[in-house]
Amino acid sequence: MAKKQMSREGFEKLQNELNELITVKRAEVAQKLKEARSYGDLSENAEYDEAKNEQAILEAQIAELQHTIDNAEVVDDSSISVDEIGMSSVIKIKRVGTDKIETFTIVGTNHANVKEGKISDESPIGKAAMRKKVGDIFTVSAPAGELKFEVLEISK
Repeated sequence: MAKKQMSREGFEKLQNELNELITVKRAEVAQKLKEARSYGDLSENAEYDEAKNEQAILEAQIAELQHTIDNAEVVDDSSISVDEIGMSSVIKIKRVGTDKIETFTIVGTNHANVKEGKISDESPIGKAAMRKKVGDIFTVSAPAGELKFEVLEISK
């Protein structure tokens, strides 16, 4: 699998989340299983079934986070270019034909949050904007048709 780029902040956030799941959540689920077993007959024990399901979901989350961390390529702030759009770039773009200007930070998929102005490098806009320079115009295919954006500014 190809390495997935992400910021140092995003990488550390994932590591903290993984640590929380392993050290705290696992213990909580183990305690629930222990309590559920004490209720007796496991074949008709809804609490036990629920705790086993919760354990399976938790282990899947841990495995997914571990996989993401293992395949991460951390992009440090010092390597962020202001000449072309890349991971962790803060971009100011204008939709061609309108006066609407938007500012976004390009982040990894796990940290995308449009309300906070963070878009994934795999989102339609993020993917189309990668490697563009100030003044470049790029096209994004959307349900409403093709949208054209002009890169106004790139910063860290």
